[in-house]
Order: sequence, then structure tokens, then C-alpha cells
Amino acid sequence: MSSTLLKYSRLAANWDEALPVGNGRLGGMVFGIPREELIQLNEDSIWSGGYRDRNNPLALENLDKMRRLIVEGRSWEAEKLCDEAFYGTNENQRHYQPLGDFHLIQTVGEATEYSRSLDISTALCDTVFVSDGIRYVRRVFASHPDEVIVISLTAEKDGKPYPAVSFSAFIDGRDDNYDKNQAYDKSTLIFTVSDGIPYACAISAAAKDGTCETRANRIVCENASCVVITIGAQTSWRTGDYENMAVRQAKTALRRTSELESRHIKDYQSLYNRCGITLCDNSGGGSDLPTDERLAAVKEGKPDNELYELYFNFSRYLMISGSREGTLPLNLQGIWNKDMWPAWGCKFTININTEMNYWGVEMQNLSRCHMPLFDHIERMREHGRITAEKMYGCHGAVCHHNTDIWGDTAPQDKWLPGTIWPMGLAWLCTHIWEHYQFTLDKEFLAEKYDTMREAAEFFTEYLIDDGKGRLVVSPSVSPENTYNISEGVQGRLCQGASMDSQILHTLFKGVISAADILQRDKAFADKLREIDSKLPSPQIGKYGQIMEWAEDYDEFEPGHRHISQLFAIHPSDIISLSKTPELAKAARATIERRLSYGGGNTGWSRAWIINMWARLGDGEKVAENLKTLMSDSTSINMFDMHPPFQIDGNFGGGAGIGEALLQSIAGEIAFLPALPPAWTEGSVRRMAARGGLEISFEWSGSRVNHAQFTARSSDGINRLVLRETVCCNSPKEINAVTADGNPVGYVCENADRICTVIFNENIMMADIDF
Repeated sequence: MSSTLLKYSRLAANWDEALPVGNGRLGGMVFGIPREELIQLNEDSIWSGGYRDRNNPLALENLDKMRRLIVEGRSWEAEKLCDEAFYGTNENQRHYQPLGDFHLIQTVGEATEYSRSLDISTALCDTVFVSDGIRYVRRVFASHPDEVIVISLTAEKDGKPYPAVSFSAFIDGRDDNYDKNQAYDKSTLIFTVSDGIPYACAISAAAKDGTCETRANRIVCENASCVVITIGAQTSWRTGDYENMAVRQAKTALRRTSELESRHIKDYQSLYNRCGITLCDNSGGGSDLPTDERLAAVKEGKPDNELYELYFNFSRYLMISGSREGTLPLNLQGIWNKDMWPAWGCKFTININTEMNYWGVEMQNLSRCHMPLFDHIERMREHGRITAEKMYGCHGAVCHHNTDIWGDTAPQDKWLPGTIWPMGLAWLCTHIWEHYQFTLDKEFLAEKYDTMREAAEFFTEYLIDDGKGRLVVSPSVSPENTYNISEGVQGRLCQGASMDSQILHTLFKGVISAADILQRDKAFADKLREIDSKLPSPQIGKYGQIMEWAEDYDEFEPGHRHISQLFAIHPSDIISLSKTPELAKAARATIERRLSYGGGNTGWSRAWIINMWARLGDGEKVAENLKTLMSDSTSINMFDMHPPFQIDGNFGGGAGIGEALLQSIAGEIAFLPALPPAWTEGSVRRMAARGGLEISFEWSGSRVNHAQFTARSSDGINRLVLRETVCCNSPKEINAVTADGNPVGYVCENADRICTVIFNENIMMADIDF
């Protein structure tokens, strides 16, 4: 349980200590307070308003002028032109908002024997305490199959049900800006808001023993042994009948009280049990401590491998709880936000944060949870065409560094280091190719091919010659960073930022490969091949680092949180230890330089660094940075802290742990490529790999003993390319290959630290003993 249980012996002091529940669409933060429980509620489509066209009509007529000013180094004039012609006609896109606060005032005396917990293996959140000799249990979960949040309250005395559950419950919040907050009928409350995107929340309750009824805007229960409360919510974004639907969902779920929990657990575990890791316990009993004490102990330097296992599991829990088919994708805080005006609008920030949310989803065998991102790309596509045409005179589709519930693609903010960056949709579309690589789902690839193509098509017209025969993006920025032009003079706008070319190379490679696989669009694929050959490749600068801009500028902030020029090593594989060793060495120098100036000082930035060290094969650095992530950027409820809370660090950290254990890049599989020294024994269960594989394996003494490969597609497996790593020693030492206990025919081709296992026929599964 130490790797699947968040537990505490004290109350949550604030929102950052409450525990999250979610069903993909509905979210709740459970405080676990005996007398005055608070559950802060969210619904994924409650945003501040409708779509508006923010595309600046002056951009196109000023585009050539902007490019000329950048080439001539007249940065002050270029920046002034942005204010007039390139920023959105309204500075802000729409932002995410909370649903409200659910309060439960329970009639109990002083609480003793208190505990609260979140069981990640079942997605059940419990608050337990004793008062006047009576044991109370309050259980909260968010059911995906029944589309409600469920709260059950029970009382026991001497091990038997006891009629002592009495409380008053109600909902408020939203700064009292609501239309209805009243009884709908004798068992249900209704709460409606028409500000922004209109919505309704319905709360129903039923009791065993005692009484339970609505009174004005409250549900009042007295002397029950068990009470079940269901909370349903719907918005006008999904249905015009949102009020009736919210009531119907709450009341329908309440009629299933005997099976709500079992239906929830079955649904949740169908995803949660698809992958897992185990790490040897080295805590000396410390893993049995409450979670907040475990985090404090790690900060003091005490070992706790199972805390990292818990972190990996928690990232999977948040994915399943926050991103399900039919929901919106995960924003900066997932579906957990308490503020009417949250930091950065709690939008989809797509210059790394939204993408990082989904870095681990395929590896963790949760491909279905990736679907909301693809659905949202489709919402962006139509608006992206309009932005491409109106602002840049190009075909295809484009988006900048943010989008919102409506798929707004015009520039967000009036902030030069971030706003004028046309790469957001291109980066998002690399996830389409990533999903295919893991699943080999040709139907999906065929369905989404045109979306990737449109993102690439924009750049076939937008790229310009930099005067050196290279094709570059202009105007652009290196996300959120600033460079020194001369003493006291800084620049933001540029042409040919390194990350831009790396994203395009990755996108073009995906489109070209998809066209080849689908046997279509050869002329366009050939065009992309030609353009790709003219994109700048990563360059090494004066500090031995990968250059961030086309010129070898110094950063104004050398310890900047973004390390955009290393997109090439993660999440892409343009740079790798085996194929580009000199660039890999420069990537290492880049990270070391950033860290020496205080980099990695936000949770998500530290998480990205963990993934980079994993790709560079450095297990000691992975361990060092995981400890820093836990110590400096993790709240006691395991939420990542930017600060404030940003969920991307949780997903980035979980992905980094996976990358340390298994990598499938550049067409090769590497076991334990960056194993932290303390992880001497353990196992991986059903982790997904590119090439349509699920892989399970065990290791001891830092060496893999046994591995099982299972095909995820009906094409089966015909070959495995295994890279030798320091931890795995040599994959050449294959003792036996079997399937279902029967020997499998194969041959091995060994060359340059690579073992290629070629099977005599396509098989669906292979066990290999090393």
C-alpha cells in the first residue's frame, strides 16, 4: 500500500493539501474536515465565456516589414510593430473557472483517531475519525460510468451500523453569482449559473434509517446509519438541456447506491491495471509513514524508493481521473482549480505544458486517455485555418502558445517572449504520430492524417530563406526566453529559433512516414522531404552547448526554466547518445549550464530535466533531480508546484521515471537506460513501447533477467531491436525465447552494441530469458 496510498494523520490546512478525485469531467478537492467538510468542485467545460475572433487584421500587411526589421536587428521597432499589428485584438482567450464549493456540516463532537487517505489503486478517498465512541467514515469518489461525484457517510458503534449520521449540506461559491440555489424536490438541490458558460449542478441524497430531506437550499439528514450523496453537473457547452440532465444524472446514480462503488472501481481499474512498476523498498520502514512525513524525510536525504513508485502511480491516477474519452484535455491544472481568475487563465498552454501533460500517457499504456487531446486539436483546426489565412496569408492551420475551450488560435497575451510563437499546433500534432508509433493503429492514422498535414502545410508557405540557404520560421521566439544583443540591449523576436526547426523536423517526419504507411499524398511527402533538408540542424555554440537561436546569443537569464533547444533530445529523438554522440555531449553541457545558473526552479522544468537526463543515460542525475522535484516542487498532497500548482510537473515526473526504466527511441528498445543507483531490484508490468509493444520485465542486481514482449496490433512482432546498456549488460546473452512455454524460432544479428532478434514468423508474444 505504500506505493498506492496517500495518507495523513492531520487535516488539510489549505487547498494544496486537499486530495483530488475526478472522473475525467468532474473534479473535486476533498479537505477531510470532520465537522465542516469542504469539497471544492470543478467541471471541465466551465469557462468564462464564448468564442470570439481575436485575429489581428493588420498582421498580414505588416508581415514582410516585421521580418525585415528582425533581419536588420531593429528589435525595438519590431517589438513596437507587434503591439500594433500582431497581438490579438483582445489580449485574452477564455479562462477556466470553478463550479462551486460543497459544504457538509456534520453533527459530531471532538474527533480522535483521525486519518484521511486516497487509495490510488481504487480511486477512493476516505476520511475516518472517532467521536463519542462512534466511528465515522466519509468516502468520496468520482464515478466515470455514472458521471457523478459520490459521497457516502457511515457510522458504526461496536462494529455495527449506528444511527448517528446527522448533517446539513449545501453548495455556494462563484462569488454568490448564481441564478438558482434551492430545493428541486424533497431529495435534490439545484444550483445554476448563467455567467460565462451556463451550467447546473444537482445534489441528491438518500439515507438508511433516520431522515433526509431538502430544506430551502440545504439537504438535512438526521440520525441515519448511512447516507449517500450524488453530485451531477452539466453545462451548455455540451447540451442545451443542462439543468434537467444534471438532475437526471444525480437522481439516476442515487438509485444505484448498492453498486455505485463497484461500478466505479471496475471502470477505474480497467485503466489503472494496464501498467505498473515496482521498486525495491529501501526505506527501513519509512514507507509506512504518512505521506507528508515521507516527503519531509526524502528532503532530509533519507531513501524511499517506494515514494517514487507512488509518484509514478499518482501521475497515472491523475491522468485517468482528469482525461477520459469525451472530455476536454488536461489544462494547466487538469480539472482541479479553485480560482475565478486562475494563474495564466488555467488554459491550455501549448509551448510545453499541455504537451508535457501527455508525455507519459502512451508509455503508461493509457492511450485512450490521450483521445481528448486529439479531439481538441480538431476544435483548433478550423480556427487555425482562419488565423493562418487572416494573419499570415497561408494555407493550412496554425496556433500560437495558448488555446482555450473553443480552440482559439490567435496570439494570447501581449508578452513578447511568449506571444509571437506560431508553433503550438505543429507541436500538438506530433502527438498524433506518437500515438500511432505506440499503437500501430492505421485507422486512427488515416483519420488524423489530414490534421497533421494541415499543420505542416502552413509552414511550407510560412518558412523563409535566412540568407544562408536555410528555411526558418520568422517571426518567432524561443519560448519565453530573452537574449542579449549587446550591452544593455535585449531581444525577444527572432528568426530561426532552434526549437522551431526541431518541431518541424519531427512533424514533417511524422507526416512523411504516415503518407508512406497509408500509401497516399506522395507529392506532398516529397515536398516535405525537400523542405526538411533545408531546415537548420542543431548547432553547438561557444559554451559547448546546443544553440538556442540561429545566432550564438547569450541568454539574458542563463538559468531560464525553458530549455527549448533541447526539444531535440526530449520529447523528440533528433539527438541521441547512440546516433549523435557529439550533440548529446552538447545537450549535457546545455543542461549543466542552465542548472549552474539556477535553472529547473519550477516543477515542470525540473520534470523536463529528468526526462533529458534519462535520454542521456545518466541514472545518477535522474535520481538527483527526482529528489529535487520531491523536495522543492511537490506539495504534501503530491501535487506539482510551479508554484502555484501546475499539473504538468506530475505528468512530466511520471514520464521521467518511465524513461529511466524503458526507452523505445530511434527504433531501438533499451532496458534500464538510466537506472538510479538505488533502484537495484524491481519490475515493470505492461509498459508500452513504440513499435506497438507492451513490455514486462524484471531486474535484480541492476540487470534484466526476464522480459516479455506482447504485440498491441494484429500485425504481431517480427523483430526486436535491443540496445545494450550499462545496466542491462549485453542483450546478446539470450538464453531462451518462448511463447506460452513453447520455444520460438529466431536468429540474432549482433552489431555495434545492438542485438536484433528476428523471429521465424510473426508472433503475438515472446518471453526472453537473459
